[in-house]
Amino acid sequence: MPRYYFHLYNGMTVMDGEGKMLPDLDAARANGIKEAREMMTETVAEGRINFSHRIEIADHAGDVAATVQFGEAVRVEG
Repeated sequence: MPRYYFHLYNGMTVMDGEGKMLPDLDAARANGIKEAREMMTETVAEGRINFSHRIEIADHAGDVAATVQFGEAVRVEG
């Protein structure tokens, strides 16, 4: 099972040095969306949100395989 790394870019850069073993890129992208949503709940509780933040998903070689923009992780209604 491949290891994927989830690097956060939200005004500062937080590099994931541990990564997570997931079956494929689709599962890694789903995990990135889940993480983005969890991070957004913290900032929404403070009364703010920034949809331009992102998580870059890198493979074992360090190549970016996918990017999750926070704005893609939710659907704004109303």
